[in-house]
Amino acid sequence: MRAVWLREFGGPEVLGVEETPEPVPAPGQVLIQVEYANITWVETMFRANGVGPFPQPPLIPGNGVGGVIVAAGSSSEEPLVGKRVVTGTGGAGGYAELAAVNAASVIEVPADVPTDDAVALLADGRTALMIIDAAGIKPGDRVLVEAAAGGVGSLLVQLAVAAGANVVAVAGGPRKVALARELGAGEAIDYLEPGWAEAVGRVDVVLDGVGGAIAEAAFDLLDRDGRMISFGFSSAADWPDVSEQAATERGVRVRRGVFGKPDEQIRRSTEALALAAAARLRPVIGQRFPLERADDAHRVMESRAAVGKTLLTV
Repeated sequence: MRAVWLREFGGPEVLGVEETPEPVPAPGQVLIQVEYANITWVETMFRANGVGPFPQPPLIPGNGVGGVIVAAGSSSEEPLVGKRVVTGTGGAGGYAELAAVNAASVIEVPADVPTDDAVALLADGRTALMIIDAAGIKPGDRVLVEAAAGGVGSLLVQLAVAAGANVVAVAGGPRKVALARELGAGEAIDYLEPGWAEAVGRVDVVLDGVGGAIAEAAFDLLDRDGRMISFGFSSAADWPDVSEQAATERGVRVRRGVFGKPDEQIRRSTEALALAAAARLRPVIGQRFPLERADDAHRVMESRAAVGKTLLTV
């Protein structure tokens, strides 16, 4: 089979397709013929410098896939053969034509949901749902969504609007701002323009996926009893520099990272797929790359040119 290998850390050029022996599912596993592989921001960070919860090279990257189960590791998994599913891989093995995964982790895709949409929602959908719950968004809250045209941000806009919030979306560039408005944001502002924070004004909630100076400026916009949930730092090297003392003095609750245990992750991903099947949540897939162009997929994400989700088409 064809698979993308990461044998050393570095730029996107270190990713290359190689002919690789097909994986054999062990008891308790199934073999998926991969149609789409998910790409996340943390995978680009790991490829560049080893930051991330993944095995060390050499490895086949990719922590989320969707496709059809074509083989089972034992007779107890055979009823799953032929089902269209999405699943995590356990940290590696997704950028490939075939992936052996734990049978207990697969989620059957609803009939009304395309496989590519399901893969786009696998990680980002559950993350967005957990963020909305962690923020305790109420009807009438004024909610600032950073990176509102990204994979998670585009879902947060939709979910916050559905919760009755007044959403202020910030995104980089006219194309992304227009997308945020299309997704339902009442206001959409370009944070590449000077004075963007003043244009936003006071807010009750900040959903921060950017980090750095943008997140720190957003923190200053929070009213007393506000909430800030930081779930990523795509423009910085670490979480925003907001001290516990500053948050306490402002009466603001700050949370860094939203991670669920495996059972909750499966439950939340299943919930996101159900919302998609009911036409209540729509992933934005902005870029698709064939397997052999995984390096280009990483380049686009790192250039900040990507809109919505980036997938590998296998």
